[in-house]
Amino acid sequence: MVRPRRDERSDAGGILNFTFFSFFLGTATYVSTFVSQYDGANMPKRIGPAVWQSIYFSVAAGLIMAAIAMFAAPLIRLVGHEPAIAGYELTYFRILSFGSVAGIIDSSVSCFLTGRGKTMTVMWVNIFKTIINIILDYAMIFGHFGFAPMGIAGAAAATIIAHIAGVIIYFVIFLRTENRGVYGTSQTGLDIELFGRLMKFGVPSGVQFMLDILGFTLFIVFVGRIDAVSFAATAMAFQINSLAFMPMIGFGIATSVLVGKALGADRPDVAQKTVHSAAYITFGYMIFIAICYYTVPQLFMLPFKAQASAEQFAAISPIVRTLLLFVGFYCIFDTGNIIFSAALKGAGDTRFVMWVSVVLSWVIMVVPSWLAVSFLQGRSRLYAAWFALSGYVCALAMLFFFRFLAGKWKTMRVIEKTPVLPDNVPALPTVEV
Repeated sequence: MVRPRRDERSDAGGILNFTFFSFFLGTATYVSTFVSQYDGANMPKRIGPAVWQSIYFSVAAGLIMAAIAMFAAPLIRLVGHEPAIAGYELTYFRILSFGSVAGIIDSSVSCFLTGRGKTMTVMWVNIFKTIINIILDYAMIFGHFGFAPMGIAGAAAATIIAHIAGVIIYFVIFLRTENRGVYGTSQTGLDIELFGRLMKFGVPSGVQFMLDILGFTLFIVFVGRIDAVSFAATAMAFQINSLAFMPMIGFGIATSVLVGKALGADRPDVAQKTVHSAAYITFGYMIFIAICYYTVPQLFMLPFKAQASAEQFAAISPIVRTLLLFVGFYCIFDTGNIIFSAALKGAGDTRFVMWVSVVLSWVIMVVPSWLAVSFLQGRSRLYAAWFALSGYVCALAMLFFFRFLAGKWKTMRVIEKTPVLPDNVPALPTVEV
């Protein structure tokens, strides 16, 4: 489950851009499963061509995002903000959309490393990109180091330039001489069959990612209609939960890669042990976090207290304490959601993940939240919406868990079978010279 982390009323342009962007990102980065399964199957020369198919998709995705930018004005008007704010949102949306090809390719080529478990390199590249982004934000937003003050346009441009830096670094690694020889990264041709398989398994992953973002964005919108205090309390609870949630994303990526590698090697038993180990570790971590939410909620609210007035914090903090009770309950289930869905996607069961996520999101969370906000009164509107959110997370985790136990994923593969010679092939004759 992915949660939006920004204020939708002040950054609708960014969230709207990411809603479209997430579909292409989820589709392109599914190539990491291909990389992991080829790596496990000892077919390294298929890794390079697979990544190239993702790169070609990323280029096409960037062109589509640029086309979407041409229709940005009516999309921003649908949000309904005042003209001054809408103008900033439109600028931010357009620049990010026109430059989104860099972000998609950046993530796509990084799968050459993450799919093989080389996550340390990816970490350092991301740290470097973050530093570049921060420096350029300071320079381009406020007008330092010879730049003219660009405001919100500078923030968007800095993000794109940081992605371009990542693309350059990843391509230097991807096209190194040893990688061209071992992993076939110089095989740049469009492989229709391989591209089709990437779309077959990757598109459901992208759809699930996009609609998950959309569902939580709508949840935020609905809560924002209650009152400012409910909105601020919800935003604070989500940001506090990100402390626990974001490390779980790393465990999910690792689980997906290791499952793919084990299945590529035709070792579903190893894949199952990997998932169990990841589940035990993450469950223990999340139980500890949940206990902290229940016993010392004020500790997590300290950073927010420093940024708010005494009156504001006094009005928000009791509600946040209640919301953290919801978070502490559903975050334990969220562990199963992340780990078991990652295992299923690492095997190629992306359609099941997509349909379950989409249906449950609307049936259990989005529609009930809208009904609660529209027809209930007082603070019960907020708590009913959060009850729907918690029910969605728990139901999602249970279905992914039962799907994992059913074991169908053990027979799934996204790659072609490794060619094996029959045992009765006669030896080749030798000729003495």
